[in-house]
Amino acid sequence: MSSSKHILRILTNWPTSALRPDLSFNSSMLARYLPQSQSPPPPLPPNSSSLPPAPAPSDRQINALCTLLENRYAKEYPVSDAFLRPAFKPTYYEDLLREIEVAPTRSWFGRMVNRWKGFLRFS
Repeated sequence: MSSSKHILRILTNWPTSALRPDLSFNSSMLARYLPQSQSPPPPLPPNSSSLPPAPAPSDRQINALCTLLENRYAKEYPVSDAFLRPAFKPTYYEDLLREIEVAPTRSWFGRMVNRWKGFLRFS
């Protein structure tokens, strides 16, 4: 299978970010690698300040993307429970995950209230 087909298969299975669905890793990588595989780019004028075309992905790059997609490192090197529950605030990561899940659905007013809560801290 050619390298562009590998990249296409990996990036179509790549998860999208819940916080920024319009700005995703897979769309930027597809924009970088797919124009090479479809048709040659039109010639640019000599004064153009465009980026040079991206080189074809190597086998090592494709393998790295594959291992990240399959979560191979998280399975091989699991994180201990002591690491996930720091002494200063044991629910820190649980609160962070809950906030990431709620943030995309929060209204404008809810975002402003949270912003002001961050500015004004009563104790």
